[in-house]
Formats: sequence, C-alpha cells, structure tokens
Amino acid sequence: MKYVDEFRDGGLARQLAAAIRREADAGRDYAFMEFCGGHTHAISRYGVTDLLPPNVRMIHGPGCPVCVLPIGRIDMAIGLALARPEVIVCTYGDCLRVPASEGLSMLKAKARGADIRMVYSAGDALALAQASPEREVVFFAIGFETTTPPTALVIRQAEALGLTNFSVICNHVLTPSAIVTILESPEVRDIGSVPLDGFIGPAHVSTIIGSRPYAFFAEEYRKPVVIAGFEPLDVMQAIRMLIRQVNDGRAEVENEFTRAVTADGNLKAQALVSEVFELRRSFEWRGLREVPYSALRIRERFAAFDAEAKFDIAYRSVADNKACECGAILRGVKKPTDCRIFGTVCTPENPMGSCMVSSEGACAAHYNYGRFRDIPVVAA
Repeated sequence: MKYVDEFRDGGLARQLAAAIRREADAGRDYAFMEFCGGHTHAISRYGVTDLLPPNVRMIHGPGCPVCVLPIGRIDMAIGLALARPEVIVCTYGDCLRVPASEGLSMLKAKARGADIRMVYSAGDALALAQASPEREVVFFAIGFETTTPPTALVIRQAEALGLTNFSVICNHVLTPSAIVTILESPEVRDIGSVPLDGFIGPAHVSTIIGSRPYAFFAEEYRKPVVIAGFEPLDVMQAIRMLIRQVNDGRAEVENEFTRAVTADGNLKAQALVSEVFELRRSFEWRGLREVPYSALRIRERFAAFDAEAKFDIAYRSVADNKACECGAILRGVKKPTDCRIFGTVCTPENPMGSCMVSSEGACAAHYNYGRFRDIPVVAA
C-alpha cells in the first residue's frame, strides 16, 4: 500500500481532487466510462473513486482483452490441443485460466495431457516453431490494437523463414467497434437512469491508432473522449477534462496522454497490420454478443498461417455461466459487487468468469484492491 499512500498524500493529487470537486456541478450527475482495463486497474489500486465527489461516477467498460473473449474461442484452442497431440498451443498467461466449457480451462486441459504452453510474446511462439520442426506450433493470439502488430510481424517472419509448422488462431479485436456498440445500446446509454456522459480513451491502444478515430464518437454521438495515460494522476486529470467539456456543452477529443499519443498514431504499425489482417464481418464479444466488423482475420495471402483454416476449426458460441455477471459488468450495466458469487465462490484463485482472471478485469481489480470492503478513506 506504500504507493497508494504516497499518491494520496501527494500535493498534486490533493489539488486535482479539490479541482474536480470544485468544478463538478453539484446540481447534476456525471457518468464516465473508462474503456481500458489498465485504467480500471489504476482506479481500483489507487482509490481514485474515493477522491471523487459522489455525483461523479466511473463505469467499467469492455477494455480487458482476456475478459471479452467468449468461451467458444477458448474451446477452439482446447479442442485442437486435446485432439491433435502433435500440436503445441502457445498463448499469454492469463488466457490459460479463463473458464471454458465442461469445467475446463487451458490450464486444466494441459493437466489432461494437452501441450499448451505460456509465452511472453508472439516472438516466443515463433522461436518455438523454429526449434521444434517436428511439431505444429499454434499461437493463440488475443488483444486489442496494441498487441496486433507483434502478431502481424511474426506471421510475416514465418513466411520469410518458410516455416510450415507455425500458425495463428487470431482473436484480435478493435476498440472503436465496441464503443459504437455501447453507444447504440439503450441499456448502456443510460446506466441506472444516468446518461453516459463521455469516455476515458485507452492509452496503449491510442499509441497505435492515434486520437483521430475517436472524433466520430464526439461528432456523431456528442460524447467527449479524453485519452489518458495509466498513472492515477493521468486518470484524475482526464476526469477533470471530461467534466469541463460536459459543463461547457462541448463534445471533443482531447489528448491528456500527449507524451505518448499523437493524432495519427503509429503509421508503421498500422501498415503492418493492414498488410497481414483484414476485417471480419462479425465477431462475438463476451457481454456484447455479435459485433459487426469488430475483429480481424488473416488475409488470404497468409492463409497458410491461419490455424482456423489449416486445422478446419469451427467456432461454436457457448453461453456464459448463469451465475456469473461478467457480461453485464463488461457492458457497464453492473458492478462486480452486484454479482452474487463475487468474492465468495468466485475469486482470483478460483475464477468462475473471465473478469476475475486478468489483473485488468474489473472483478479482479475490485477484489485485489479491496474495493468491495468497508475501508476507511482519508479525505484528500
């Protein structure tokens, strides 16, 4: 808790908290959605909401890539690894623990004999394929625009190396499409009878795509967006900027994270992604159901590295655990504490839903940082 105490005791944090209280109109309510799981993590860890006035409400969005992955996509990897002993499935650590069908997860499938391994990067999976020419190596790729360029790079490298034993199950999804779905949903537009006033735009995603893609939401839906860094002071400053826009009747895209985000983003990364991937017509998100043009698939030129085609893997939609409220939490219409199994049956050690797995998940953040307990708060 050392860093939390230092943050709360910091003069700038106190100044920002006082400015937010001063500038928030006591005669109205404010509701802002932080789309990025990194922001959810920072808000919970540093108790940012404890420093806000009661009429400023923060809402969790579907900004955790592990959380939004539907069960059916996890099942694809598990089924492949169990059915084909020659296949090594590689993925990031959090994916291993996401609950899937029939009480399984990738980790539990590994205990049953499936060769499923954790990697730290897409490059690790490619290196394994080079070192194991007698095995088929399949990289289970997930993530928003941030992790898509590394996947594109290893596919292009695999082609250049002439590898025939490397392929990818592509689960890369797109942030703007999810925001559109949220804004088009009456259930989400007015959360608890409080209209959604604006968004804190994601940090890492925005370093890739830039700030321009968010202009559509400001212009078409009249919802301000402020792109923020991950530090708690970044988040507080972004909240203050959103309050100012709402008070002024403005709906603009503002960039608080100017030290890393530009208007156009990383053009080289965008070109690489465009070379290797194309839009899927539709993709299922946990909590949002089918979202049109919200994910990527591997282009025909690189079809040899598309594991779904190579192994003829079919996707099957699977319903979530009825006791788990992950879907509603990802849509922002419920809080983790609204789930009756939160913190009891469902914990980070025994997750019943994806939101309790990743540190970026709202449930894990709430649980790990005691947001659900009655903790005395020292006023800023």
